[in-house]
Amino acid sequence: MNRFAELLNRLAYEPARNAKLRLITDYFRSTDDPERGWALAALTGSLSFPHAKAGLIRSLIAERTDPVLFELSYDYVGDLSETVALMWPASSSLANPLADGEGDLSLTTVVETLSTLGKAQLPRQLSRWLDALDETGRWALIKLVTGGLRVGVSARLAKAAVGALGGKDAHDIELLWPGLAPPYRDLFAWLEGRAEKPVSVDPAPFRPPMLAHALDDADLAGLAAADFMAEWKWDGIRVQAVAAAHTGGGTIARLYSRTGEDISRSFPDLLDALRLPGAIDGELLIMREHRVQSFNVLQQRLNRKTVTPKLIAEFPAHLRAYDLLADGADDLRQCPFAERRKRLEEFVARLNEERVDLSPLVSFTTWDELIAARKNPAAAGAGADAAAVEGVMLKRRDALYLPGRPKGPWWKWKRDPFIIDAVLMYAQRGHGKRSSYYSDYTFGVWTGAEAGDELVPVGKAYFGFTDEELIQIDRFVRRNTTERFGPVREVVHEPDQGLVLEVAFEGLQRSTRHKSGLAMRFPRISRLRWDKPPREADRLERLETLLTQIERGLLQLAENVKERQEHASQA
Repeated sequence: MNRFAELLNRLAYEPARNAKLRLITDYFRSTDDPERGWALAALTGSLSFPHAKAGLIRSLIAERTDPVLFELSYDYVGDLSETVALMWPASSSLANPLADGEGDLSLTTVVETLSTLGKAQLPRQLSRWLDALDETGRWALIKLVTGGLRVGVSARLAKAAVGALGGKDAHDIELLWPGLAPPYRDLFAWLEGRAEKPVSVDPAPFRPPMLAHALDDADLAGLAAADFMAEWKWDGIRVQAVAAAHTGGGTIARLYSRTGEDISRSFPDLLDALRLPGAIDGELLIMREHRVQSFNVLQQRLNRKTVTPKLIAEFPAHLRAYDLLADGADDLRQCPFAERRKRLEEFVARLNEERVDLSPLVSFTTWDELIAARKNPAAAGAGADAAAVEGVMLKRRDALYLPGRPKGPWWKWKRDPFIIDAVLMYAQRGHGKRSSYYSDYTFGVWTGAEAGDELVPVGKAYFGFTDEELIQIDRFVRRNTTERFGPVREVVHEPDQGLVLEVAFEGLQRSTRHKSGLAMRFPRISRLRWDKPPREADRLERLETLLTQIERGLLQLAENVKERQEHASQA
């Protein structure tokens, strides 16, 4: 455990990607199985200990220190693992607090013990381990068991590091990953030349997804329109729908999230539609009366432990297909996108299922034509579903389906966001590298009240600003705090005193969970308005008018589309 803790500690303080890569690879090379395999699982987020919650850690430290002192320390440090590691009292006993036979605590021991330990036994076991470890070890243990390493290492970087053992890149590991399981003995054996390449025996496996880069104007100038095909980017959940012949007869079907989580149990209605062997990359949506519903409606089906017939009837799941990764036994990922698209059209036609349809292509020959389509999806073929369009996807005709986010083959080009000026009301400490800064911001707009105008919160954002702007906002928060609520600070927000934030967001929807009655989609800080007094920030009435215009426009659009369909059927 000490070696793994030292690795995490060095990674947390190392800013350079290549240096992190070397640190992880050296650890894998010098560490035996299964210890290194569990480390790889931890770095890739493949470990989960459901009973080890942050609340448990807080209760353990509360039994050993002054709760008020802990809250003050946590507020100052900003990171739970670091705060507890520093405040945990050293064991007064000279005897080793570990049980006989445990010796030095290993990562393997921790993982295997937590995998079999009951919820009632967990507090005592964690306490014994924390007593036995030093500050760095305690810090690493708490991060491990609560599932938040936050040391600046992505899953892909960890896969690249393990691949370097055998001269392989992250792409090679990504292709194998869905068929592997911790502690990855077969993977390490193959990379070190001691065994054959691992082969998945899962008949309906998850395939690592291909992701797109955001498109900037500078990128568009260097691209040739003739090399690309375009399709709408829908506001749903990216999924992978897989079906295969079962060895015992019949068909096995699964639905995976973008990260590979099996979400099949939550969508039995969609599984029934997957009758042909293949693998579709698409968007999970809710469809009512042939219209795509908002993301807010889709959320009613997400993370449900129980799926009732009533829920299925009220929120019918739908798959809009983007790509075809496999057709029967044929793996199509090494085929050009234009060919995969043709195969997808044929596959969906053979499937002939109401719950599965094609994401239509956007017709264009010049960038100006695509710019116009992106600006007005309704007039460019999206019809009544225009409100569910986030933007357009650009895909090279010759693009292979490569896992990860290779730059060049795929681009995502979102619609221009809405912009408002709002006033900063509350700030909260961040996590990880931001644990020393107030980086999570709640902002509001003005509305009328009995005692005069008041600010009402309309959103929360924690990205969009630069590192220099983060320092400026943090300084403002510390100098203008009016109230403290644990890690949260209320800051001054008066008509003539406060900080105005220019907020960009993708959409609006009604919400009964918020005092304002509105909820923003993907809000982010786009600019700091030091030049503008808070009294000049936007009002809630403007957001309500904007939402009404959106709703009326969609209603009118749906009526127009319905009329055209009726005229066409009569003709």
